Amino acid sequence: MKTIFEYTNVSASTRLESFTIKKLEKIFKQYPFVIRSDIFFRKENKSDQKGHICGIQLSAPGPRIYASSDEKTFEGAISNTIDDLIDQLQKRKMKLYKSSQIKAFNKD
Repeated sequence: MKTIFEYTNVSASTRLESFTIKKLEKIFKQYPFVIRSDIFFRKENKSDQKGHICGIQLSAPGPRIYASSDEKTFEGAISNTIDDLIDQLQKRKMKLYKSSQIKAFNKD
């Protein structure tokens, strides 16, 4: 699994990277068809005290999967983004599973 980090208006942080990788391990173990992750951290000055944005793009069979979240902290944004990705991956896994069942059924 290849993981790439990009920062905009934020200095690179090994703490954020290790926190993100720890959270992503759950995805890597449960969904082995995911081959790459691109993580984007961006900070924006907003009046509503949010502005810590985390976006994650996953490469897997089919279209790429992307989710992002804007929270008060990067940790909260990472957690929400990964929860959204897990929902999308479950749907993708069901589609892959159903299509493989249909192909196996048609061969018999």
